[in-house]
Amino acid sequence: MTLTYQPGIVAPALPHGRSLSFAVGHETDPGPALALLRENFDPEWGVVGVGEPLVRALGREIPGLRVFPALSGARHAIPSLQHDLWIFLRAMDRGAIFDFSRKIFDLLEGGFVMSDAIDTFAYAGGRDLSGYEDGTANPSPEDSVDVAIAKGGAPFSSFVAVQRWEHDLKRFRAHSEPERDAIIGRRHSDNGEIDDAPESAHVKRSAQETFQPTAFMLRRSQPWATNNGEGLEFIAYAASLDPFEQVLRRMAGLEDGISDALFRFSRPVNGAYYWCPPIKDARLDLSQAGV
Repeated sequence: MTLTYQPGIVAPALPHGRSLSFAVGHETDPGPALALLRENFDPEWGVVGVGEPLVRALGREIPGLRVFPALSGARHAIPSLQHDLWIFLRAMDRGAIFDFSRKIFDLLEGGFVMSDAIDTFAYAGGRDLSGYEDGTANPSPEDSVDVAIAKGGAPFSSFVAVQRWEHDLKRFRAHSEPERDAIIGRRHSDNGEIDDAPESAHVKRSAQETFQPTAFMLRRSQPWATNNGEGLEFIAYAASLDPFEQVLRRMAGLEDGISDALFRFSRPVNGAYYWCPPIKDARLDLSQAGV
C-alpha cells in the first residue's frame, strides 16, 4: 500500500485547465459523494483540494488547514471566498477537460453543488496576460517536492492557495514599457530582474527568499478570459499555508504600508485555501478527513 502525493501538484502545467469549486448541498451528507470521488477520481485528471469547512462538517481537523483570510491592506481589500471542495482539471485539450468535468459532476451529484468554475489556459509559453513570464521564482523540478509536499503531520499532503485576480489590461498597457517593467520589477524584453526597481515592484514585494522563514511555494497559475473579464487564476502549492500568507500580507502593505504595484492594474476577486490529500494505491486517501 504505497502512499504518495497527487502527481498533478508537481507536474508541469498543461495547455488547458478548469478550476472548479463546490459547496455541500443543503441538508446533505457529503460522505457518500466523497466516497465516490475517492474510489473513482483518476489522479491524472488533476488535483483535488478539501476546504476547512468541509473537514469540520465531517467531524475532523487537518493540522495547518484554515479558512482563507480576508485582509484590508493600505489601500486595497483582499476578499475571502472559501468553498468546501476544489478540483483543478488539467489536460492537453479542451475536449478532455469537458469529459473530466462530466465525470466529476456525476460523482458529486447528490452531495455537492458547483459554486464556481473558470477555464484556464497556457499563454505565450507560460506568460501572464500582461505579457510577463509567470512563475520565474518557482523552485527547480528537483526541489519542487520539498517545497510543495508535507513531510510530517499529514505526510504526502499539500496545501494550496487559490486566488483569482482580474486584470485591467487597458490600464496596464497605457503605461510605457519602462513603467510596466517597474510595476513588475522585471524587464519584459529578457525577464531580467531590475536591481533598482521601486520598493513597490511586484518582484520585490513577493521575493520569497526575503522572508523569515523563507516563503517558498510552487506556483501553477494560469490565465483566464471570459466575456466579462480576464486575469490570472493564482494557484500555489506548499507544505504549509504560511508562505503564501506571508507574501500576501506584504503585498497588501501590512508590513510597511507599501502596496504591491500589481494592484495598479489588477485586483483579487476571491481567495480560498485547501488541503490536497495524498494518494494511496492510485486513489485519493481521504482517511484523515474521515472518508
